[in-house]
Amino acid sequence: MTMIKKTSGTEIRALARHIGMSAQKARRVIDQIRGCSYEQTLMILELMPYRACYPIFKLVYSAAANASHNRGLKEADLFISKAEVNEGVIVKRLKPQARGRSYPIKRPTCHITIVDMGQKINPLGFRLGTTQSHRSFWFAQPKNYSKGLQEDEKIRDCIKNYVQKHMRISSGFEGIARIDIKKRIDLIQVIIHIGFANMLIEGRARGIEELQTNVQKSFHSVNRRLNIAIARVARPYGQPNILAEYIALQLKNRVSFRKAMKKAIELAEQADAKGIQVQIAGRLNGNEIARVEWIREGRVPLQTIRVKIDYCSYPVRTIYGVLGIKIWIFLDEE
Repeated sequence: MTMIKKTSGTEIRALARHIGMSAQKARRVIDQIRGCSYEQTLMILELMPYRACYPIFKLVYSAAANASHNRGLKEADLFISKAEVNEGVIVKRLKPQARGRSYPIKRPTCHITIVDMGQKINPLGFRLGTTQSHRSFWFAQPKNYSKGLQEDEKIRDCIKNYVQKHMRISSGFEGIARIDIKKRIDLIQVIIHIGFANMLIEGRARGIEELQTNVQKSFHSVNRRLNIAIARVARPYGQPNILAEYIALQLKNRVSFRKAMKKAIELAEQADAKGIQVQIAGRLNGNEIARVEWIREGRVPLQTIRVKIDYCSYPVRTIYGVLGIKIWIFLDEE
């Protein structure tokens, strides 16, 4: 039996090949543990009387050890998200008998795949109240809460569309790190955190006034006035949104995704980031089969709440389809 272990994000995959039993006998056990937690799976495998339990037990234990050692996940948070059994080759042997005779013996084999999944949670929401703060500050009644969320989304989309339409061609991307929104009864305060000298500020003096007019028209608010302020970010390449825009621009220009990821890691290291992890998913380099590729440099302790980790998820449209970019940056530890 050979064992292959692969890791993708918080998904840990273990594959056991050429196990000496039929696929039907292995499926009888696999069907009992699919969707169960790690501790419950071990208990089921220890109590079941079938011969297939032992190799499956070793495979599940190996996948959990891989998740704990390589990814820093807790075994109590793991569960079996996927379990498959495929038929393998049939090994042919000859059983000897008296007088030089023999008869053939066919021994079936199978391949077992176990996927352990850790608990997925947004790193920003996981740290709210400790190292992260809210991007929107306002109060609304429960019946008006959805309208407030839609209004925030319209404001952010309108600002990004305006910047894309009026940005300099040489800049290549927006350079917006984040947009904070603070709402009062008669005022909406919008703070745009940018990383580079933008056309909004440097090129035209009336850029902010035009932006305010466009945003005001987008959500038709007559009773509240809009105020937009600009704040510069000290280290632009320490912001995941700016790095994701940089990678997206490189992918649109048909640059190799590995080269773009390594260059983004170099830029983050220049911004004194303690650790960074970049993940790209989709039809990479135009391949027909979509896959996930990631690179990590330094420490990215996602399970520790006291550390300050910034995160973003950024979709990019290419000629091959939509790719998803995720970036985790370990900034500081309190």
